[in-house]
Amino acid sequence: QVQLEESGGGLLQPGGSLRLSCAASGGPFSLYTMGWFRQAPGKEREFVASITRSGSSTYYADSVKGRFTMSRDNAKNTVYLQMNSLKPEDTAVYFCGARPYGSAQQMRTPDYIQYWGKGTLVTVSS
Repeated sequence: QVQLEESGGGLLQPGGSLRLSCAASGGPFSLYTMGWFRQAPGKEREFVASITRSGSSTYYADSVKGRFTMSRDNAKNTVYLQMNSLKPEDTAVYFCGARPYGSAQQMRTPDYIQYWGKGTLVTVSS
């Protein structure tokens, strides 16, 4: 069973950049398809990005496409989310999720995730 821990959240102004990290432990990391989801106050958790086990392919929600980049380093058991041109509507708790042998293309709903981290808060405000 894999354990996930997010880090890197914070408060920043619109237009800024931030990189989130998610460190995994307790399992063979390369077997897990990984994703980032977010949950804004009063809203449901939503898909942000996903990445294949090898890191060769990534998928993004339309709302973040062109601004966010997901990557992974299997040697460090870590996935990243580089967020640029941040907007107030990006404010949310960001969660890292994992599913063993999953499909990154199908990782579009929270139900698809088997393991979750506790999340890290990103606040974009002037």
